[in-house]
Amino acid sequence: MPNKLSNRKCLPCEGIGQTLSDDGIRDLLSQISDWQLIEEEGIKKVVKKFEFPDFKSAVDFVDKVAEVAEEEGHHPDICIFSYNRVKICLYTHKIKGLSENDFILASKIDDIVER
Repeated sequence: MPNKLSNRKCLPCEGIGQTLSDDGIRDLLSQISDWQLIEEEGIKKVVKKFEFPDFKSAVDFVDKVAEVAEEEGHHPDICIFSYNRVKICLYTHKIKGLSENDFILASKIDDIVER
């Protein structure tokens, strides 16, 4: 699928201007699976929770997410909780809102789970 978000590359934050419009967010949100749009302190973010059989599996997943985030130069907020659950929160810190990068990384994170 040529337009799949995970086939794209994140842009350096210097190349990103304004946050996405509500229409742009809706369009990109429809292209990722089970991510939720939230707003905290006036900043729109996309969030997803993952559950694993044990703590080690959760940590292994976080390590894989960290590798992809480093490759993309775009870093999520990550929390391991209840020993086997991971919460990933994405937004572009530099612009204090959502950019296409957040949806590209979300798609790449979903690909990790599918493997």
